[in-house]
Amino acid sequence: MAVSLQVIYPIGDDTHFDYDYYADTHMKLVGEHMGPHLQSTLVTKGLAGGPDTPPGSYAIATMVFADQDAMNAAMGNSAPVLADIPNFTNVRPAMLIGEVIG
Repeated sequence: MAVSLQVIYPIGDDTHFDYDYYADTHMKLVGEHMGPHLQSTLVTKGLAGGPDTPPGSYAIATMVFADQDAMNAAMGNSAPVLADIPNFTNVRPAMLIGEVIG
């Protein structure tokens, strides 16, 4: 059963997010260290939280794995990816691990 990991970067007071670094460098690290275990990756840049509402998050990265074992293997290789976070943001990301149902 497929499993997803979503990494959510919420917008807060005195926070910043470097989209260029994230797209050009950080996501390459994700591919290098976690990629062999990934089925797919999707990154969404926050534009709005609804009509006339600013976004609540800078970005959400969704990574899909074939199963829990594949996600565990990817997470076992994720130390360099996690260590890179301060290079593009001062936000503490939230995570959601879930079963893909649709």
